[in-house]
Amino acid sequence: MTQSEDTSSASVSLEALVSRAERAGRSAPPVEQWNPPHCGTIDMAIDEDGRWLYQGSPIDRPALARLFSSVLRREVDGSFVLVTPAEKLTIRVADVPFVAVEMSDEAGRLRFRTNMGDVVEADDAHPLRFAEAAGDAFRPYLRVRGGLEARLTRALAFDLAQRIEERGGEAGIASGSSWFPVPLAPSALDA
Repeated sequence: MTQSEDTSSASVSLEALVSRAERAGRSAPPVEQWNPPHCGTIDMAIDEDGRWLYQGSPIDRPALARLFSSVLRREVDGSFVLVTPAEKLTIRVADVPFVAVEMSDEAGRLRFRTNMGDVVEADDAHPLRFAEAAGDAFRPYLRVRGGLEARLTRALAFDLAQRIEERGGEAGIASGSSWFPVPLAPSALDA
């Protein structure tokens, strides 16, 4: 079982989501404010399932992966770096660095927990976006912080798809006062 498949599709309460978020209440360091010299590339990667790898081997200590994720930043050129006040190192990311593994819906506000413990509400500062995937698959992403995003697990994507509604002739998903248009496949428009 992968990290992205370890959660059922059922919505959970915000309290349960936060209680499982080990980083809840702690903010990430101000990596956007740091501008150290670039020191090269490190043989570290984040695979499609959100697993952190060092020299091709999984980082099996969740606390260590969370530490690395707290100093991760996306550069203007689209690359990903681990950054401290003294240095920055480029790493490889297969898709996006995080996976949203749980979702809660309380009073119409959608909140997500990532595999690294971030808890994020879908809103104008943390928008949902929908990428085109093979076979017209529904592939939602959520901005977590800075330029970093989480891909929703397949189970959460199915749960989220059940929330698509129509407003003014446009399909989308609401979270609080925010509206996220959902591009529909041509086959869905014919139904």
